[in-house]
Amino acid sequence: MSRNLGPNPSISTATRRQLLAGAAAFAVTGLAAASATPGHAARSASPAASGLGAPLSRARNKEGIDRKTINRWAHDTWQSLVAMTDPETGLPADYIGESTTAPKRSRFTSPTNIGGYMWSTVVARELNIISASECRERLTRTLTTLAGLKHHEPSGMLYNWYDEATGEVITIWPENGNPVAPFMSSVDNGWFAAALMVVRNAEPKVAGLANTILGRMDFGIFYNKDARAGVAAGLLRGGFYDVKPTVETIQGNYLGKGPDVFYTMNHYDITNSEPRIATYIGIALGQIPPSHYFATMRVFPDTCDWSWQEQKPVGEHRTYMGIDVFEGAYTYRGMRIVPSWGGDMFEALMPDLFVPEATWAPKAWGINHPLTVRAQREFGLDEAQYGYWGFSPASHPNGGYSEWGVDILGMSSDGYPSDVERTSVDVGFEGCRPATNPTPAWGDGVVTPHAAFLAMEYEPQEAYDNLVKIENDLGAYGQGGFFDAVAVKSGTIARRYLSLDQAMVLGAIGNVFGNDVIRRNFVQGEVEAVIKPLIADEEFGAGLIG
Repeated sequence: MSRNLGPNPSISTATRRQLLAGAAAFAVTGLAAASATPGHAARSASPAASGLGAPLSRARNKEGIDRKTINRWAHDTWQSLVAMTDPETGLPADYIGESTTAPKRSRFTSPTNIGGYMWSTVVARELNIISASECRERLTRTLTTLAGLKHHEPSGMLYNWYDEATGEVITIWPENGNPVAPFMSSVDNGWFAAALMVVRNAEPKVAGLANTILGRMDFGIFYNKDARAGVAAGLLRGGFYDVKPTVETIQGNYLGKGPDVFYTMNHYDITNSEPRIATYIGIALGQIPPSHYFATMRVFPDTCDWSWQEQKPVGEHRTYMGIDVFEGAYTYRGMRIVPSWGGDMFEALMPDLFVPEATWAPKAWGINHPLTVRAQREFGLDEAQYGYWGFSPASHPNGGYSEWGVDILGMSSDGYPSDVERTSVDVGFEGCRPATNPTPAWGDGVVTPHAAFLAMEYEPQEAYDNLVKIENDLGAYGQGGFFDAVAVKSGTIARRYLSLDQAMVLGAIGNVFGNDVIRRNFVQGEVEAVIKPLIADEEFGAGLIG
């Protein structure tokens, strides 16, 4: 989850996606005192009324999709991951350039990147891109390296940066020589653990190795039970250092095992974002209380104290496990949607690659996920009129890395932009602040193919058609599959491959066209037994209006 921006003294060890999607989520000590009064908006449409209750990936017709094209996309994407991976260690680089035959690797990787390579290996076997024996060989090589990597021994958590060629923890950033303080991220370790849980069930011959590594991991190290005063559950910290860094931290030890660590100042306090995977895993493994799921917020309060957020939410308060939850939502084009932090596909839908959220929570994610996809599509095609859609953090076509999203669907007041010009919409906050830019003119829109692949679970035909146009009309395709991002007006292409984004592509293909290969292996055992009943009864404020 690292990106080529490189660290600076204040954020040297945060993951790139964590910086974009999570670092702005702040500690909420004292939030209970600022809670909103019950909302007065009418209850959102039920799943039946909205027509969105059924798992759309099963209900929609995929007959218009050319399976040969899907297979070619999957094969080429896998080749990019092979090119990224060091043949000795089995660890993937964070990114490579456009060549897969003479790859120039990034010289650093993260737990998420490693996890993405492992679940992609399972998908490649499922789709008959590689043999069962090659799958076992690759997983064995990677897991053997992982078993010997330096890690935080009391919690079992991996550090955030390793050299993919040596497995050494990175303390000097290879791109610019800046110092890096070794750090453990709750999000990155969440994705890594998710991959281990897929692998142990998908390939029994490596289950012992995977379970040994998973068995030493305890997500309780991140869980601050006192993060929300007056609320009967806490939140996850962004991460911790095992040696005091130069940035501001707070000393402590939530496990009560081993020496104190130095925690980041932020907690992850919203539900519709990537830390959700660490939440699910920690709860399923009995390391975090189930009530933590309801301590995270669906949307920030609707009072003027919170009027900095993108728009005023509407909704009701409901109680789950003794916790008051504001089931609010944002309004967009006749829809009410529980937003993510940045309005991007990655935060909203990547956890859904592993947990069948729409099926297990039909009144919550079963409504919100399809509407999120629909809103992204309508924004790209109808509102911004880019001609293409799919917005998520990825490479910048002009160099480096950036956040991309649909601003109006994100809680952040300055949002994740959808274009190179970083155009921001501001619809105001009724009763608190006026709108300053409710109908902006959109510029050179940036679409990210992995976002369209994530959408394929809910709009397979529409996502497929969009991707065909991105390949054929924009030319954003190379030896290793779709390039990472493309600016549609100028035609400028980020001609490189990022391991996490390619792993999301393969994960999505594996679920939609490989019989839910990621999900069915991830949920076996404790995940289904614990998480399915936990999320089953919640009712989001999402739905169609009218």
